[in-house]
Amino acid sequence: MKYSRLGRTGCQVSKISLGTVEIGMDYGIAASRPDESEAARLLNRALDLGVNFIDTARVYGDAEAIIGRAIAGRRKEFVLVSKVLPFEGEAVETRVRDSVHESLRLLKTDFIDLLMIHSAPLAVIERGEVLGVLQKLKSEGAIRSIGASVYGEETALAAIEAGGYDCLQIAYSVLDRRPESRLFTAAEAADVGLVARSVLLKGALTDRCHHLPEALSELKTAVECMAQLAGGTVTLPEFAYRYVLSQPRLQSALVGAGSVQELEAAVRFQEMGPLSPQLITSIHGIPRPDPFYLNPGNWPAN
Repeated sequence: MKYSRLGRTGCQVSKISLGTVEIGMDYGIAASRPDESEAARLLNRALDLGVNFIDTARVYGDAEAIIGRAIAGRRKEFVLVSKVLPFEGEAVETRVRDSVHESLRLLKTDFIDLLMIHSAPLAVIERGEVLGVLQKLKSEGAIRSIGASVYGEETALAAIEAGGYDCLQIAYSVLDRRPESRLFTAAEAADVGLVARSVLLKGALTDRCHHLPEALSELKTAVECMAQLAGGTVTLPEFAYRYVLSQPRLQSALVGAGSVQELEAAVRFQEMGPLSPQLITSIHGIPRPDPFYLNPGNWPAN
């Protein structure tokens, strides 16, 4: 396993990180949620493989509680990330504090290494109210670094400009290459860590792409183009992970695994190294789908 310094957090994190939404709730295209014993096996296997970056959130169903029960005894072995909703309106400080302390209770830990604002909209970044509460919690020792999970370049750049965020979690994939235009350079200059999510685009960049509905035909066509470029000897997930991991200014790529086999495969892809420069050039020649289809939040429910 390779490791990188996660910006000014100072944490050394594995190039592959484990996302836990799939162990806490039903998520993904035609995906099945593991039972708790299988989820515990997955979490422990991740640590055994050297995956030391575990990502969760208050709204990931039972994920925080399962993590607390499964690996609290191995707390010194991993960097823990959780998230708080981008609260607005009345009693923001109380709501943020209650959420963070509930996360601490369920995770059975005294501190969270990196606390992120979940799907932070531009308005919340610009107002800075939630950030201010997190800075207080940091001074109190409940959290050690602050970040934001964001959508879109404008929000990401605003968070970097705000100066209070140590790390950003961004959507980045072989289909969604928008961060390459300005964001990577800006984050590197500010020493802000970057973690990629949606590497498989909620399962679209796997053989489950056949389950995409007709309303997402443009996305399905783009996936098929990538599959053709990958050729018959490279699977779509391998192609997708090795592309993202080819980006040197990205510190870690999240694996939203629901099974040990999926996690082990992603670790193997990391060990294979980046794609060739020639193949990356070919990828850049393939038109990207409309950005609307690159956000799973815009997809039809069925």
